[in-house]
Amino acid sequence: MKKLKNEAQLAKIAVTVGENYAKNRGYKSFSGTDSANQKVESLYRLLVLDKLVQPLAKDQENLLNMKHKLAIWISKQLPKDHPLVG
Repeated sequence: MKKLKNEAQLAKIAVTVGENYAKNRGYKSFSGTDSANQKVESLYRLLVLDKLVQPLAKDQENLLNMKHKLAIWISKQLPKDHPLVG
C-alpha cells in the first residue's frame, strides 16, 4: 500500500472521529485503559461492518494496514482544502 502524505496525523484524526461515530452508533465510549491499537482495530472492524471501509484480505489484517485504511477513510471525509489532505 502506498503511504499517504500526513498518514500518521490522518490516522489520529480518524480515531477521534471514529470514536464519535461509534458512540453515535450506540457503542459505549472507549475506556481510558483501551490502547490506541485496540481503538484502531475496533474502529476498523466497525467501519468494515457498516461498509464504509473496504475490508483487508485476511492475510493483510494488521495494525499498520488498519491504520492506513482509517487514514484513507478520514481523508475522504475531510474537505478538499484541509491542510492534511493532498
